[in-house]
Amino acid sequence: MPRIVAVANQKGGVGKTTTAVNLAAALALSGRNVLLADLDPQANATSGVGVDNPAHTVYDCLFKDVPAAKAIAPTSVARLDLLPSGADLAGAELELADLDHRETHVRRVLSPVAGRYDVVLMDCPPALGLLTVNALTAAGSVLIPVQCEYYAMEGLGRLIATIERVGGLNPVLSIEGILLTMWDARPTLSRQVSEEVKKFFPDKVYQSVIPRNVALAEAPGYGRPGVLYNAMSRGARAYMEFAREFSAHEQKSAG
Repeated sequence: MPRIVAVANQKGGVGKTTTAVNLAAALALSGRNVLLADLDPQANATSGVGVDNPAHTVYDCLFKDVPAAKAIAPTSVARLDLLPSGADLAGAELELADLDHRETHVRRVLSPVAGRYDVVLMDCPPALGLLTVNALTAAGSVLIPVQCEYYAMEGLGRLIATIERVGGLNPVLSIEGILLTMWDARPTLSRQVSEEVKKFFPDKVYQSVIPRNVALAEAPGYGRPGVLYNAMSRGARAYMEFAREFSAHEQKSAG
């Protein structure tokens, strides 16, 4: 069975898409077959792996009965495929609200193709709307990037509450882990946020941390994941290390 993970945080600017793109690419580089599903109407994950003007998007799969297999596009990274997003997804929240079983349509879309992959990563919108609820209903676990800044715990608490509410629709849903992003070792704030998150979630915070890094910020402009754009940068090396830790958690759970 594939490992299906929603990458979610309703706060914008926490490195959610950067994490989804770079984790997907790093896992593919390690030999895993990976599907990155872009569920964010901003489509930053789509452009971030260099896919422009896709023939079909996840919107077509949700509302026009286009099979996911027809919409999935290859990327420049071997073993990494993309289910693209586009601006048409912006109206999906309203359209989903009128459908029967409105929380389960992403699961319906992914089910026929998920078995082709070792890992499916879903990049969720920066909001706790129906698209994110759909992703949580389809996932086995949630990966939560948390920026090392003030109010980090407030946003995290809201997401945890949503995950608990979704439990009725998806009783197997669990927290995959919490990834600290935009780490800066000099200010005490990063250390304070890290200590606070670990206090409330002692067994869920990854050892890996993602630093603030210019190369990671530049990479999307070139349509490449940061782990390929500048493989020797601090940010790229951090995501490669995180991918190893992510995979080790899977092996530990399987054991």
